Amino acid sequence: MNRTSVVGPMACVMGDMNLVRPLGLAGVSCAVVVPPGNPATYSRFVRAVLPWESFSKNLDGLADMLLRFGTVQQERPVLFFEEDSHLLFVSRYRERLGQAFRFILPEVPLVEKLVDKARFQILAERLSLPVPASRRIRPRPGSTPVSLDLRFPVVIKPLRRRSPWDQIAGSHKAIEVATEKAFRELWPRLANNEMDLLVQEMIPGPESRIESYHVYVDHRGEIAGEFTGRKIRTYPTSCGHSTALETTDAADVASLGRTLVQKLDLRGVAKFDFKRDPDGALHLLEVNPRFNLWHVLGARAGVNIPALVYADLTGQPRPLPAKAHPGVRWCTLPSDFIAARSTGISLLSWLPWIIRCETISHLNWDDPVLLRTAWHRGISNASKRLSHLVQSATRRAA
Repeated sequence: MNRTSVVGPMACVMGDMNLVRPLGLAGVSCAVVVPPGNPATYSRFVRAVLPWESFSKNLDGLADMLLRFGTVQQERPVLFFEEDSHLLFVSRYRERLGQAFRFILPEVPLVEKLVDKARFQILAERLSLPVPASRRIRPRPGSTPVSLDLRFPVVIKPLRRRSPWDQIAGSHKAIEVATEKAFRELWPRLANNEMDLLVQEMIPGPESRIESYHVYVDHRGEIAGEFTGRKIRTYPTSCGHSTALETTDAADVASLGRTLVQKLDLRGVAKFDFKRDPDGALHLLEVNPRFNLWHVLGARAGVNIPALVYADLTGQPRPLPAKAHPGVRWCTLPSDFIAARSTGISLLSWLPWIIRCETISHLNWDDPVLLRTAWHRGISNASKRLSHLVQSATRRAA
């Protein structure tokens, strides 16, 4: 597939430009389900906008809106989903949504087990997956710290990403705890939020030792596309969100990923996150059975997984098999500049790196969504100010 328009159904995307762009570059027209004003609204690849503020409220209403849209299309759209909340919504409403959309997902029980970290830990132990030792806890106000029976240091994570976690950890995905004493000191803060949490033995090393396997497994159980990658930087630097990534050609990551696909009997799209310890062994951290920001980088490197899924679900020929080029990079601004500075990288060192970076999130000469977003927001704000002035003048004249 190339940039010429594909004759076929629309793609309905619950996600941002990191998912819209690889589809658009494959010639697929998109509808987006995003909060009002999201930059994806202004992409040249987007033909329809379905505004929706929250994926945690009124899911019946969301399903109704999607069905109204899907049923009036000439052909059933293909549904794509980027976040855990999107994934759970599509999985739990799959029978209703299947009346108007095409999509591919693992079976319901597997989705629930992969998204919930405690249930995933049980599954991983049953299947002998290479996960770090973990324990589930639920601190309550007034309770005393539990005995973990784990080796410190440990990391503490929410079972699912929810807003109460931000009150505990801010922008960190997890909290690193070096000693049992530090864990006991942290306990009251954990107890105030009454969240189910997972405590996991920490694999030594920086975030740049986190590597990943990305795969699309078709309905027959065959691997239709795959690539590997690693994190370069995150912000915050520990347990933070990715700001810079690159593709790799790590044979052991790909081999272990294929083995785990078979053990899980997985269908659909997934990302396997591993951390490489100082001895070189790979430890499985999580499995995310959904689309994600890596797909725009994979497409730039030669393996466009969303385009493969679209072709299969619409009965079109797949793009020719390809191996992803290693060393293709992605970053997001200005977060990566902040991440680089926090690790001691100077502006003079970072600038040449960013100039050579192949993919910068939301910054593309052929689809300048940020410029269009700023323009439309400026016009909207000016219109509101003008309306306010007219109303004030009218009231004074009266």
